[in-house]
Amino acid sequence: MRKRLAAAKKQPGWVGGQLLRPSDKPSRRVIVGTWRTRADWEGWHTDPRFGETRRQLEGLESGPAEHWWHEVVLDVRKAATSPPAAPKRGSKRASKRKSK
Repeated sequence: MRKRLAAAKKQPGWVGGQLLRPSDKPSRRVIVGTWRTRADWEGWHTDPRFGETRRQLEGLESGPAEHWWHEVVLDVRKAATSPPAAPKRGSKRASKRKSK
């Protein structure tokens, strides 16, 4: 599955993906891929790398694959934050300690 997500990540329109496991059915998996447009998603399904990863996953499914398409109505995410910058070597840091 990592290979499939890595290959999809390089495709036009790729936004992100998740491999989910239902908590009440630990042997099942759900793949959620987010694409900019349905045409981008369909393009991925015709890409040779999709076919290659599809063949590698055959036999792991307990039934026929199911596909759903959902339109995003609202997308709220935590803003990406950068880690604080490390102080430069040799720089002096201000101290808030009171002197007596």
